[in-house]
Amino acid sequence: MSTPNPHLDDTGAIRAVRRPDAFRRILSSILDVGRGLLPRTWNGDRAKDRPAEHLGALCRQLLDHRGEASGLALADEILSLYQKLSVSDRLEFFELLVAQFEADHETIANAATAYLDAADATTLAALAKAVEAPRRKLFRRLNMVPDGIGRLVRLRSDLLNVLGERPHLRPLDTDLRHLLIAWFNRGFLVMERIDWTSSANVLEKIIEYEAVHEINGWDDLRARLADDRRCFAFFHPAMPDDPLIFVEVALTDSTANAIRPLLAPDRSTTNPRHADTAVFYSISNCHHGLQGISFGHFLLKQVIEELRRDLDNIKTFVTLSPVPGFRRWLESVQLDSLPEARAADIETAREFLAQSVKLDLDDVPDGQRASLMRLCSYYLLNAKAGDQPLDPVTRFHMSNGASLQQINWAADPSPAGLERSAGIMVNYLYNLADIEKNHERYLAEGVLTASADVRKLAG
Repeated sequence: MSTPNPHLDDTGAIRAVRRPDAFRRILSSILDVGRGLLPRTWNGDRAKDRPAEHLGALCRQLLDHRGEASGLALADEILSLYQKLSVSDRLEFFELLVAQFEADHETIANAATAYLDAADATTLAALAKAVEAPRRKLFRRLNMVPDGIGRLVRLRSDLLNVLGERPHLRPLDTDLRHLLIAWFNRGFLVMERIDWTSSANVLEKIIEYEAVHEINGWDDLRARLADDRRCFAFFHPAMPDDPLIFVEVALTDSTANAIRPLLAPDRSTTNPRHADTAVFYSISNCHHGLQGISFGHFLLKQVIEELRRDLDNIKTFVTLSPVPGFRRWLESVQLDSLPEARAADIETAREFLAQSVKLDLDDVPDGQRASLMRLCSYYLLNAKAGDQPLDPVTRFHMSNGASLQQINWAADPSPAGLERSAGIMVNYLYNLADIEKNHERYLAEGVLTASADVRKLAG
């Protein structure tokens, strides 16, 4: 009997092995050689006095460079020098990339004229080449160095931090985002289960990146990785110890309607084989620089398939989700934009908002509680940003084919929960028989699937 290949899963597909592969080792060897070939031209006065301008000059050198080893070393040096720039120098560098690494308008016009005169494959290729800004070639070359892709993700994070105040830098973000979408294509990503035997580097990242319910140290993390818990993450082969997104799952015997019992350190552990429900209670995107590049819906669906394969006793797949924009909407919505009944609820709800976020939700008067529940249902189903739900979590789950199942009062009484949504959390149901139908209706017609109870609550 042959020994199973540890790099193949049970479908025969190659699993990524999260350690430096042969190609990365080759790149590192070439890089070591290249460092010895480059002249130390970056140690002059311009490097010290005008670092952004100097970095731009190195970028132009890289675009024209032909040597493999020295080019790799030059790309690595550019990324290393970028990391040393001050915030103001990074901004100057972004300005330089927009102004000096743009496609040439005259070349584009000539190529477009040639294509109109003779629309064939040759003129089309020439036009495509002309419209591509040199920045894209620059980023592709920077991506060749070890951890180049991770450093470019961090560079885009810096860019996003200033983009709101400097929208003229958007062409730079457009080019970076275009390349990152291709580089983080779902076909390149590997899903792995995170457990207590995972590397310390990965476990530390899980603690650091958790964005929904803070992980309070190693004991808390260990409880979230117990036998009746699951954690799955997507990794990119070029960032082997740095998760891109991860989901935390509780295996329970019923739909959870509050977060504290799921996270309680002294809770009793359920035998996974006795559970019938998988509760997705936290989904965290790990990198600000990958904003707008979505792979969460792929992760959820793959996790569902993984759980169905390993635990056939799990029949219900449901989330326990925050409502991150609800309180902000309550504070800012105009009364004349609401139906009369909901406008009346706003007055009652704002009495609650005026009180301390430390208020015990069990002491909230029934009238305020009822108003907040009705308003939350209305907000999720009716508040819009364009033709999409205003609530980002609703947009995410509806586009995945889920249905809005239940509104839960006092589900998250933490300061963060009160600040986000007056302590309310909701359940989105992933009914396997309806996922694709719900997904198609949402995309084609904008239909938000919700239970009768939620629709009645919304009025």
